[in-house]
Amino acid sequence: MSQIKSSIIENQFLRIKSINIGASLYEVFYKPKKINLILNLGNYKNYLIQNAYVGSTCGRVVNRIRNSQFSIGGKKYNLVANEGKSSLHGGIDNFSYRIWKIEQLKKNKIIYSLLSPDGDEGYPGNLNVQCHYEIQASSLSIKFLAKTDKSTHVNIANHAYWNLDKVKRNIFDHDLKINSATYLPNKKDGIPSGEFRKIKSTIYDFNDYENLGKKIGLKKEGFDANYIIKNNQKLPFVASLKSQSSKIKADFFSNQPGCQLYTSQFLKFKKGKKVLFPFQGVCLETQKYPNAANEKKFSSTLLKPSKEYYSETKINFSHEM
Repeated sequence: MSQIKSSIIENQFLRIKSINIGASLYEVFYKPKKINLILNLGNYKNYLIQNAYVGSTCGRVVNRIRNSQFSIGGKKYNLVANEGKSSLHGGIDNFSYRIWKIEQLKKNKIIYSLLSPDGDEGYPGNLNVQCHYEIQASSLSIKFLAKTDKSTHVNIANHAYWNLDKVKRNIFDHDLKINSATYLPNKKDGIPSGEFRKIKSTIYDFNDYENLGKKIGLKKEGFDANYIIKNNQKLPFVASLKSQSSKIKADFFSNQPGCQLYTSQFLKFKKGKKVLFPFQGVCLETQKYPNAANEKKFSSTLLKPSKEYYSETKINFSHEM
């Protein structure tokens, strides 16, 4: 096995620690309040055995693909199923378990790269992927770039679990706002039905700040839904998360059309002294829509050799005095 490595980029506001397993975010340390804002697994080797994708880069296709198959140009491709009949986050041996290469490391920026070979988890084409983490003042930028030599489907996202409190008991004191009027309702398999549904005055409505503890109290099973982001600028506002106790706020912006809200109701990890548990973090995964490879109404995840995949998400951190 290649050597496991951690790397740090930092400035006066942020210290970002990442590891080359899954090009994973390990720590987002906000210096003004001296708080790490994400969950991690402690020992780096735990990232090779987890199934919660904590902080990891998920791909080739994040989220779910129904029946683990799609067709390109009339040819059917069968993927590796890892959640019932579905392919989740790219399959059993997805990007989150790979050792990524460090291409560049500067004080404020790191670039990871990965080659996903033709046939990887059933996907066609040799795919060259880059993951960029960069900080500027109190902002963290996450970028994914990819090129292929055969038409394939690509939809890459970071799977950080955010908790803005110093002591990370749960996310019930967090307030959330999402810039969306529509979400994609799921079938029983957790995959969108293809319907676009308005959220106004429903449990899914986060257009104004809503307390997650109160919302989860009403929706006992928690949230795992994809929101269609209102696209009204070059890098549209996606969501805002803030903690009532730490007074820290994280504002998310992205060029991606969707955001998966997951309140970690199924989060469980125990290895030695490291324990993670349900509702301890919240994921805001910027991405294209789930199962887009099989839904013509959804924005396409098809990447052709003549094009480059580009995903950009920016997170601005601040706090109240």
